[in-house]
Order: sequence, then structure tokens, then C-alpha cells
Amino acid sequence: MHSRKLADVIGNFPYRIALAGGWIDQPFCSSLNPTPPGSMVVVGVEPEFLWMERAGIGTGTRNVALKLWGCLPERDPAQLVEELYSSENQGMKDPSGSQDMIGLIYPGINRLDYDASHRCGIFPSHIASNTNPEIAKWLEQVINILPIGPRPPGYSPLGIKNLDPGWVQRLGQSGKACFDAILTKDLGALGASMNECMLCWKTLLPNTVAHPTIDTDLIGLLAFYQSRYPGAMYSGCGGGYLFVASEEPVPGAFRIKVRLA
Repeated sequence: MHSRKLADVIGNFPYRIALAGGWIDQPFCSSLNPTPPGSMVVVGVEPEFLWMERAGIGTGTRNVALKLWGCLPERDPAQLVEELYSSENQGMKDPSGSQDMIGLIYPGINRLDYDASHRCGIFPSHIASNTNPEIAKWLEQVINILPIGPRPPGYSPLGIKNLDPGWVQRLGQSGKACFDAILTKDLGALGASMNECMLCWKTLLPNTVAHPTIDTDLIGLLAFYQSRYPGAMYSGCGGGYLFVASEEPVPGAFRIKVRLA
């Protein structure tokens, strides 16, 4: 009667969330960093439910992976990342960054270090991975996730680029600070890194948080949660989900299960 599994419906493949530092995986950003490498954090997530499409969760990349492999192959993850990157971005004008593939394929909490002098900045020069169950459990207890809404049709985050090297440097540093905060279970520092990342996004790529196609007051919503909790940031450009750093429950929010294997 109840023999059908959720994986039969949504696919047997992990999800991922991206925390502070996002966009540093794009060469147009990392190439301007005066003190490379710049870092960002991705976290492998168990597929416990269906996440929204067009919401900064890497679902487009996940859909490509499902068509390519069906489930996650037991092979060298670095090789899998390159296969998936090539499959998704063939002929693309604005290729998705490799953080999408790495976040889906690598388990645990990962700091990705991007340096434009390494393979043109497409793939990280180094990946620091942590699959400590205690660290993962702590992160699960402090990341609260609020659904906001998918990116609307016709939306693009790249209409305005204010790519100041000083702000690119700050963006890359926010990822390093985020990873360090997670490893030391420092909620205040984690929240601060998330807030810093959003300040960098708003400065470097203003359309990530405000665009004519977006009806929701993303900036106002972000400010509300940042003023009441240690930190908050969006899952991606144009809304998606709002991640709130808090040990206390956030009304309406849910939590993730970090994938450790």
C-alpha cells in the first residue's frame, strides 16, 4: 500500500544549500579579487522533501544530474563535478558556477577557495571539507529556512554590475569567516558572515535583492530578520529561501539534514 518511496517522486539525489561567499565562484568576480583565493561555503543536504525550483538551491543542476546519472555515482567526486559542469554548461552564455555541482556531489560542509589564476577560476583551487557529525548537528540546529518565492520569469541578477575589487575581496572573506564560524560553532560569527555576504551582494550586484520583476520587498524582509536574529541571507539571487541564523526557533521556518556520506 505504501511501498512507494519519496525518491521515486523527487529523484534519489542530494540537494545543496550555499551560505556566505556566493558569486565568488564566478570568474568575472574572482578575477577582480586583490587577495585570492576568495571563499564560499556549500552544504550537502539530504533529499527529505521537494525544494522549490528557481530558488538558489541548485535544482537546475540537480535535474541535469538526475538525467545524466539517475543517482550519485560512487566515483571520484572531483571527476563527477567536471562531468556535471560540462553537461550543464555546454554552449551557455552565462554558465552556472561550479559551486552548484560541488555542493550537490560533496558531502558535509565545504569551503570552496576560488583563484582566477587556477583553471581560469572555473573550479576551486582548494576544497576544505568537514563531515564531523557534531559540527553538522550544530549547523542543523541553527540554520532556519523560510520559503520566500522562486525567481520570477524574465528576472536576471546581472543587469547591474558594480564590481569593485575591495567589495569582491570582502565577499570572498565572508565565505572564509562563515566556514570558520561553523567549525567553531560560533553563532554570532556565522550570522555576521551571512550579513556581510548580503551587503556584498547588494553592493556588487544590486539586482540580486531588487529588480523590476520582483514584487516582494526582499531588502525590507532581510533587514527585519537581520535586526532580530544573529544573521540572515537569501539562498540565492532574487529570493528563493531566507536562511536565518538562530538557536531559537524562527516562526514558519524549517531545518535541513546535512548529508555526511
